[in-house]
Amino acid sequence: MNIAIGADHAGFELKEKIKQLLLEEGHTVLDHGAYSTDRVDYPDHAHSVAKDLESGDADLGILLCGSGNGIAMTANKHQGIRAALCWLPELAALAREHNDANVLVLPARFIEPAVAFACIAAFLEGEFEGGRHEDRVAKIPCA
Repeated sequence: MNIAIGADHAGFELKEKIKQLLLEEGHTVLDHGAYSTDRVDYPDHAHSVAKDLESGDADLGILLCGSGNGIAMTANKHQGIRAALCWLPELAALAREHNDANVLVLPARFIEPAVAFACIAAFLEGEFEGGRHEDRVAKIPCA
């Protein structure tokens, strides 16, 4: 699977651990930074990941910032992006199953790596259930 990933400076260290995990699992990782703990602006990375999904270059995305809020808000400005802020694996699974989320957002300052990895596993394994959720997801875009 092609997975686009991006983070601000607060998410850099966890992003690097996640990137290594994804590569070990055989995924292709499109890394949009940050590339260090030097201060950067989270919207730059959110837009890059969202554009990879919009263009079809990525199947799914993962974003991280300190709280997860700002980077999720930014990604969700893109039509067709459904970024879900998750801090438990159950939330990540439901985001895929019920909301057809295509971007997992993690709050880097509030989540341990093991929990983040469990969220990623649940997100990648989850599949949209459709059915009663399909009409709701169709009502999300403002277009």
